[in-house]
Parts: sequence; structure tokens; C-alpha cells
Amino acid sequence: MHLNPYGADAVLLAVNLVTRPANTPEELAQRCEESGVESRLVREHKVTAADLTAVRTALDEWLQVVDAPDEQTRVDLMNAMLAKYTEHPRLTNHAGDGWHMHYRPENVPVGRLVATLISTGTALHLAGRGITRLGRCAADGCSAVYADLSRTGRQRYCSPACANRDAVRRHRARTP
Repeated sequence: MHLNPYGADAVLLAVNLVTRPANTPEELAQRCEESGVESRLVREHKVTAADLTAVRTALDEWLQVVDAPDEQTRVDLMNAMLAKYTEHPRLTNHAGDGWHMHYRPENVPVGRLVATLISTGTALHLAGRGITRLGRCAADGCSAVYADLSRTGRQRYCSPACANRDAVRRHRARTP
């Protein structure tokens, strides 16, 4: 069985790349490798400055999805990303390690590969977990992005540290 890279891992890669942007092609390659998302394909290709630019463009579009003011806008923006970066799904066994789905043509540059993974993974995340499962941290002074993978779907903070700081702030505000 081949595990499909589209889904939570791709959304978390987007959060990672938005939170700590890759500044060089080598850094982008390393971050993709660390995420495990299609790392074999990234290893097989030299990541270029054009790939880095393409990923930054896709992440700018992805942030518009995160910051959408309502569900319909979020869906429209997500569908625009899907139309731009994906193609009809197809079964493939390109590496000989099992049949799996691809939403992109074979032999695309790394930038397009990452854009496809992020857009498809985000769409599957939103459709499977809930359309509101992306957001910005609710802590004062923090605007970091999060992907809500919680069981309850009530995540409001980018990290436990921000959640704790906000709880302390609220507690102190109530205490005379």
C-alpha cells in the first residue's frame, strides 16, 4: 500500500513554509525533505530559484484562502488554486512502490509539485475536516497561521505557548 502525500502533511508543509519562509532553493529542498512530502521527488530534482518563486506565489494564494472572510470566498479561492495547480486525478505507479493517486502531470518542476501538494492537500483537509479548519492565531500580537488538526475542531491558537499566554492574559484581566 502506498500512502498518499495529499492531506494533513501537505497543509502542515504550507504552515511551516509560511511561518518560516525558505530563503534559498536549498532551504526549500531541505524543508520539503523534512516534511516527508514527496521527498523522493524533491531529491531527484535540483530545486531552483524559479521553484522558490513558484512556491512563494502559491503560498501567497494559500494565505488568501486562510484569510478568507467567509466560507464561500474560501471555497472560491481554493477552487481557483485547484484549477491553477492540479489536473485530473490519475492512478500511477511511477516509482514501482504501489499504485496511488496523482493530481499533477508527471515530471513537473519542484515549485509546481509543491504548489499542487499544498492546494490539493488543503482542499482535502477542508473538505474532510471542515471548511473552517485554517486560521490565524487568536493571541494578541500573533498572526501566525495554523491548520486545525484537533479532534474537536476548535483550535484558535498557533501553538500551546500562545494559548497559554492568552489564558494568563485573560486570567490577569479578571483578577483585581
